[in-house]
Amino acid sequence: MQVAADVSNGPEEADIRDWLEQVIAQVGPDTARSIEISVRIVGEAEGRALNKQFRANDSATNVLSFPLLDAGLADLPDEMPLALGDIVICGPVVTREASEQGKKCSDHWAHMLVHGALHLFGYDHETDVQAQEMETLEIRILALGGVGNPYEPGK
Repeated sequence: MQVAADVSNGPEEADIRDWLEQVIAQVGPDTARSIEISVRIVGEAEGRALNKQFRANDSATNVLSFPLLDAGLADLPDEMPLALGDIVICGPVVTREASEQGKKCSDHWAHMLVHGALHLFGYDHETDVQAQEMETLEIRILALGGVGNPYEPGK
């Protein structure tokens, strides 16, 4: 975990680990191999720069995911961890969104972590069918940790 911005209301590292472990338990590969996910918490300037560079959007966004599954890493020896990729979360955007949407900040952070991790496992929301599948998984995983449906107003 890398914290590149001062985010006073961001989650503790243990909470981040717990949410990622929930995702891995629900959709991860059936393997004893350890899994690595890198999480970087950034400010708006870095979030904007990354979003512009990789998605051609000139604004900071809440979460970006950079999967490595297609990089042939699954072919590594079993004793080596499976590096799934990187999740970049823009702390100020997550905080602002939580406030604007009337959500608990910790719940919105959990949602962004789950959302970003699902992208690392190949889930997407480019089509309505994909979005429905991904949102259903998010709702189920978040409920396991006591977080309400993030797609309902004020949850």
